Amino acid sequence: MFSARRTDLPLLIVTLVLVTVGLGMLYSTSAIMAQDRYDDSLYFLKRQLMWSGLGLVAMWIAASVPYPVQRRLALPATGFVLLLLVVVLVAGKKVGGAQRWLVLGPFSFQPSELAKYVLIMYVARILAANSHRPESLVHTYLPNVIMMGIIFGLVMLQPDLGTAVVLVASAGLILLIAGVPWRYLAFTAAGTLPFLWYKLFFAGYNLDRVLAFLQPWKDPQGIGYQIVQAHKALGRGGWAGVGLGQSQQKLFYLPESHTDFIFAIIGEEMGLMGTFALIALFVVLLWRILNIAVKCNEPFGSYLGLGIFISLALQVTMNLGVVSGLLPTKGMPLPFISHGGSNLLFSMLAVGTMLNIARRKT
Repeated sequence: MFSARRTDLPLLIVTLVLVTVGLGMLYSTSAIMAQDRYDDSLYFLKRQLMWSGLGLVAMWIAASVPYPVQRRLALPATGFVLLLLVVVLVAGKKVGGAQRWLVLGPFSFQPSELAKYVLIMYVARILAANSHRPESLVHTYLPNVIMMGIIFGLVMLQPDLGTAVVLVASAGLILLIAGVPWRYLAFTAAGTLPFLWYKLFFAGYNLDRVLAFLQPWKDPQGIGYQIVQAHKALGRGGWAGVGLGQSQQKLFYLPESHTDFIFAIIGEEMGLMGTFALIALFVVLLWRILNIAVKCNEPFGSYLGLGIFISLALQVTMNLGVVSGLLPTKGMPLPFISHGGSNLLFSMLAVGTMLNIARRKT
């Protein structure tokens, strides 16, 4: 698929290892649930394998087509994403009170996952076009913050707070690194405080998550249930784990054990050694991405790479933080590992872009 002499092999290898580990742990975590719900223990694994195949194709295309093409596609892609985010609010599939999925035949697709990547493309394009005037309010900051606000609002209407946070945090950090005056960002952040105050104290669902995060054992059968069960899984795993496939918490005790909380089951079955090894793989992945972005001599490629690094780093940090009890619970899959085709597809697409930048960084 790739020429070894021109490919960043550490990045490619660690990505394929993460995808493989994800498939193995997904089967271990979901087989009993899939048998109970769909009378097919391979149900979730087969779907993830299908998305993995699509992800490999996307990664190959992104690695093969010169990345400057994405600069030309940034604006039409942004318009397409805005259309999809509107369509999902009108005709999307609602699951658990959230309307985030578009159903296309056998596929369920989350436009917000595509939005994570496309917003980075858009911001990188604007910054590259105005690299000589990053402090410009009119040319650099306003076009970016307006688009951030529109996409943030559409994602919040689904609602999807976790993805919305990743979107604006990724874009905001790229702007800050590019040299946009911090006072612009601070002023905009201050303007969102009333909205965040409302979401926290008047949208009871999010307040419940904060309360559960602060005192999960105060209501272990109610709002603290998910965090308590995750802690039990991690604690039961000990140093070496109870063994692959031997988790008890996946037996309908821990909700979302094959998606947002799969790391807890990994900790239970593989122990601290397994979780440390998985974290080490993510460290290598992120280090290679950051290294490629920093060494790229072309502004668009550098900003695009930094955005991919920040987005993936935020997703990994937020997921591990939630599972370990360091952050309030929010819907955030662990890239390459959790069940979820849209996230896997665009994570692999992002890696393909980084492989492309690495081949053309000098």
